[in-house]
This record gives sequence, structure tokens and C-alpha cells, in this order.
Amino acid sequence: MTTATVQPSGGLPTQTAGGLPPGDGIGHEPRWRRRDRRWGWVFVGPQAFGIAVFTLLPFAFSFVLAFTEWNGFGPLKFIGFDNFRNQLTDPLFGRAVLNTMIIAVVTVPIGLSLSIVVATALEKIRGRTLYLIMFFAPVVTSSVAVALIWQQLLRQDGWLSTIVANLTGAEVGPDWLGNPNIALLAVCAVTIWSSMGLNVVIFLAGLQNVSPSVLEAAQIDGAGRMRRFFSVTLPLLSPTIFFQSVIAFISSLQTFDLVFVLVANAGPDNATRTIVYHIYDLGFKKAQFGVSSAASIILLLLSALITLAQFGVEKRFVHYED
Repeated sequence: MTTATVQPSGGLPTQTAGGLPPGDGIGHEPRWRRRDRRWGWVFVGPQAFGIAVFTLLPFAFSFVLAFTEWNGFGPLKFIGFDNFRNQLTDPLFGRAVLNTMIIAVVTVPIGLSLSIVVATALEKIRGRTLYLIMFFAPVVTSSVAVALIWQQLLRQDGWLSTIVANLTGAEVGPDWLGNPNIALLAVCAVTIWSSMGLNVVIFLAGLQNVSPSVLEAAQIDGAGRMRRFFSVTLPLLSPTIFFQSVIAFISSLQTFDLVFVLVANAGPDNATRTIVYHIYDLGFKKAQFGVSSAASIILLLLSALITLAQFGVEKRFVHYED
């Protein structure tokens, strides 16, 4: 069955016999949709161009560099997997991986636990805006400024060391950043302090989404405050905890700025050398861009494995409301 086009006196088709506007027939895309697509590319184009030039292309180039020997000048020399073998047998890289994993294992559980406790306490306070601003201030403060402030506090003649010396009766306080046995713990403490504000805000939002009727039902059944918290609140908060744990682990594996500013040259005896600092040291100090790129690829694989492991245990510990 064919359809005839109805033409007005001006001779321009305005509507088909089937009642569809021009271009809306089978196999024809409406003009308004083509126009919206063009405008969509106009708005998305600059962002897509920036991502391609400053993210995708550098990532592809670093992947190529991982299999070459290059000092930043001259031609690339393909050497296969030698850079990866070099890093996997390098004691410095092993130390960097160990330090990074210690930071992740220490800061993520302790930081998230403290944030949950603080968020639970703030939920019961009416005028909590001031407290939220205080906790969130380190998040919006430059990490370099945070590190410089803590660097002064953690000096051997600084405020914290003086307090410890007065309490213990010692002549001098501990050298938090100069002692290889405690330098990494000092970095962990600063990391926990600087990231707590964001975790508190997110957990507070998650707590406000817990249904009051469920807590009321548990209270009617005789559950005390602690039992309600561990048996009701935490399971309902588990999706938020899972999300924050994934983000926190990835962020801890990328620790660089605090270490770079707090402790010079990766600390005493490389006590605070992290993977990202190791990559920076190889690439920008020693001009070994191939080895540096190989280390960055290993970091990517390590982050992916940890994230996949977290998603693997998600169904056991994460409870979603029906």
C-alpha cells in the first residue's frame, strides 16, 4: 500500500497520508534527531578531544614504551618483556609494592571504620553543618599544603614530638619522618586524616537512606542500640561501604603527593617509597621511561586484580534492599 503526500498551496509537503511528518517514515531519521545529534557532538566534542589527547593517547604510548628502551631522546629500541622482568626482580620495586600495600591495608580499614563512627555520631546532631565543614576542610585543601603543615608537626622538634617527649620524660621526641621504622606509619596517619572528611559525608548520606521503619521494628523486637547498629545499620550500609572501599583502595595504591612532600627522596632507607613515587623516580629523575612505563602497567594490573577480588566477595558481604 502506497501513501500519497499531501501538498498545500505552496507546494511543500507537510504531512503524509499516514499522518507522519516528513522524514518520520520507515527507514528515514527525523530531521530534529539529526539536528540534536549534531549539537550533541558540538558539546561533547571538546571533552572527547581532551580525553583522547591527554588520556587515551598517553596511555597507549606508555603501553608501547613498556616494551622499549628510551631515555626521552632518540629512537625507540624494542626489547620485549625485559622491562617487566627488570621490575619484577628489582628490590626497590618490591619495597615500593610492599610499602604501598601496607598503606592500603592500614589506611582503608581504619579510615573507613573511623568515618563510620563519626558519621553515626553526626547523624544524631542537629547542627552538624559546622562539624561537616571542619571534617571536609582537608578534602578541599591542597594536598601539598596539607603535607607541608603535617611536615612541621611531625618534625623531631615539632609540636607532636614535644608532647610525646614531655609525656615519656625523654630528652627529645620521636623523629616521625626520619625514623625508617615509623615514617610509613606517619604517612598512613596523615592519609587517614586527610581522607576522612569525604568518607564521613558519603557515609552520612548512606545512613540517612537507612529506613527508620526497619530500625523501629528491630527496636520493638528488643534489639539494643549496638545490636541495631551491627545487625541492621551496617548491613544496610554495606553498599556504601563497598563503594568507598573500592575507591579507597585504588586511591591508596596511587599515593604520591603526600609522600613526595612529607619525606624527601622516599624517606630514610626508602621507608616511604610507593609505586607511584617509584614510577616518578625512574621516569623523571633517571630518564628510564621504558622501565617506568612497565612499572605503571604493573600498577594498573595490580589495581585491577584488587578491584576484581573486591567484586568477587561482594555478594557475600554486601546486602541490597529489595
